[in-house]
Amino acid sequence: MVGELEFEKPVTELRKKITELKEFTKDADVDLTSEIEKLELRLKKLEIDIYENMKPWDRVQIARHPGRPTTLDYIALLFTDFFECHGDRTYGDDEAIVGGIAKYKGLPVTVIGHQRGKDTKENIRRNFGMPHPEGYRKALRLMKQADKFGRPIICFIDTKGAYPGKAAEERGQSEAIARNLFEMASLQVPVICIVIGEGGSGGALALGVGNQIHMLENSTYSVISPEGAASILWRDATQAKKAAESMKITAPDLKELGIVDQVIPEVKGGAHKDVAAQAEEIDFVLMQSLKELRAYSKEQLVAHRYDKYKSIGKYSFIKEFIGVN
Repeated sequence: MVGELEFEKPVTELRKKITELKEFTKDADVDLTSEIEKLELRLKKLEIDIYENMKPWDRVQIARHPGRPTTLDYIALLFTDFFECHGDRTYGDDEAIVGGIAKYKGLPVTVIGHQRGKDTKENIRRNFGMPHPEGYRKALRLMKQADKFGRPIICFIDTKGAYPGKAAEERGQSEAIARNLFEMASLQVPVICIVIGEGGSGGALALGVGNQIHMLENSTYSVISPEGAASILWRDATQAKKAAESMKITAPDLKELGIVDQVIPEVKGGAHKDVAAQAEEIDFVLMQSLKELRAYSKEQLVAHRYDKYKSIGKYSFIKEFIGVN
């Protein structure tokens, strides 16, 4: 099956068996209703066991699923009148980041996000969702424009990380990321960030300094990939599954640590199973966030963002010094 994940194989095989039995009963004079009902009941129990008890590595696989919805998928379902803007007015356009002006339930907003491809050709064109510095400068240009005209900013995060190539470094990759962090901290409009896939290192953080940060249930957010961490810790990238367990990179872990504000539930099996239903879940959280943040003054928005990031890290500090297990 295309896009089948390793941990889903028992479910896939049982579904296939049920389908085969149903097809068989159409052509044969045999009543297998009872057997099919038993298998369907078994399937429901198996789905609950697998999808409600996923391990961190299972979530990593879903976050990387080739069919996982992208920024443009959600823009089409959540916003109207989207007008995409291009270029950083310095070097060129970077298609690994898309952004522009849109309306959310009639409210003018600026939407920015990482963009992967849906096939090999598009992935090459979009550099597999790994931005160059001009991509981050384009994002910042749109953010500053939104700040000038009082438009809320909504960022969708979905990247393995910033592109680490020589050309990107020569054009100031590190400076572009650092500049975004610095400028986003002082924006005087609501900034809402949603991790919809992989949130990799500074490449993700450059769109991630917001008043509120939300994550889809099966997304990840980390300073390094599990494979990269395993290579450093154990000099063996095949230990990625073990690394994922200890890195605390999943949405439930990050919610507990106070890094993200809300975990957005995903449809059973992952967002790629039903994009429209997943967009509705995002819509509900986005609407709540905007309602809350639009009530803040400009000064309160900046102070809120400052306090949010200042508080990150207290969890480990407190546990260490008061001896909580």
